[in-house]
Amino acid sequence: MKPIYLDYNATTPIAPEVADAMIPYLKGFFGNPSSSHFYGRQCKEAVDKARNQVALLLNCDAEELIFTSGGSESNNYALKGYAFANQDKGRHIITSSIEHPAVTEVCKFLETQGFEVTYLPVDETGQVQLSDLKKAIRPDTILISIMYANNEVGTLQPISEISKLAKQNNIIVHTDCAQAVGKVPVNVQELGVDLLTLAGHKFYGPKGIGALYIRGGIKLQKLIHGADHERNLRAGTENVLEIVGLGKAAELAMEEEDKRMRHEMNLIRILRRNLSKLSDVQFNGNKDFCLPNTLSVSFKKIPVNEILSRLKNVAASAGAACHTDCVSVSATLDAMKVPLEYAMGTIRFSVGRYTTKTEIDLASNEIIEVIKSLRRDANQKKSNPE
Repeated sequence: MKPIYLDYNATTPIAPEVADAMIPYLKGFFGNPSSSHFYGRQCKEAVDKARNQVALLLNCDAEELIFTSGGSESNNYALKGYAFANQDKGRHIITSSIEHPAVTEVCKFLETQGFEVTYLPVDETGQVQLSDLKKAIRPDTILISIMYANNEVGTLQPISEISKLAKQNNIIVHTDCAQAVGKVPVNVQELGVDLLTLAGHKFYGPKGIGALYIRGGIKLQKLIHGADHERNLRAGTENVLEIVGLGKAAELAMEEEDKRMRHEMNLIRILRRNLSKLSDVQFNGNKDFCLPNTLSVSFKKIPVNEILSRLKNVAASAGAACHTDCVSVSATLDAMKVPLEYAMGTIRFSVGRYTTKTEIDLASNEIIEVIKSLRRDANQKKSNPE
């Protein structure tokens, strides 16, 4: 029996509909989209169709999208590309203290290139406060990069309000939506952003493909040089097979948006209710403004590696790394000031399209039994010290 998969924020399986759309481009259609002959035109039409499918999902023009190798490349291009192309306007960037490494590591690199970066704090639910953002804005601020949905605790950020504040100060906004697309509505017009990252494997598309939304008029310095692919913004022959998969995944996300949200919210509600039966449990994140599929749970004074090692039939992710002499807490939990005694026992559970209520009930029972067992073991050690 395979473990119950509760790690959809890490990656999602390719949807059968997506695989079916991709197969013809694995077996038959092989042309280079840049070629003007029959074989090239077949593949160019497929790329154009996929671009339109993603554009419909985001409510943008197809010409404002370029395909990339995934979320990390899109974030790199957005931040480095805008910073280097516009450094004559200023060299100050604002981000948050809970971003994915694909943003924080880029910011650290830019700091070595003469840029200054302000890392905004978050409240106890993981949300950036507009008051802190206002204080951080300077005359030389050129870019704000804040993720829409946190990958660990699921908290959503007030991106629309952040964009309004940025526009009042003539500042460009980028948002990493890798965790949001396919789980909650992502509309670039409503969000008001100028740059937006998405990754196919987070919403039932293939790995190794993503996209970057670039609002018309935004200038970026090229990251990958070569031929004039992707409107001369990103060199490299288009990955037709995976681009087709990304397009189909975007189409499915539009069709199933409401259904997925209701399904996932119901499962998380059940999981939360079940785990609430345990004592000394803390749920992390913003309960009212969050991803519908994510539940971050902290079990007091129980090392997460011990929990995961005993969960033989549940696949989930840790929020901390516990070693013999120390506990390494994630940057997100640290920024949220989750007490160490809870942070050390944090697990992220994330559900998806294929998760069932039966699986949630089975997983809940096993999690509860494992926690009770570990607590019994801990109490026995206290009663019978060596």
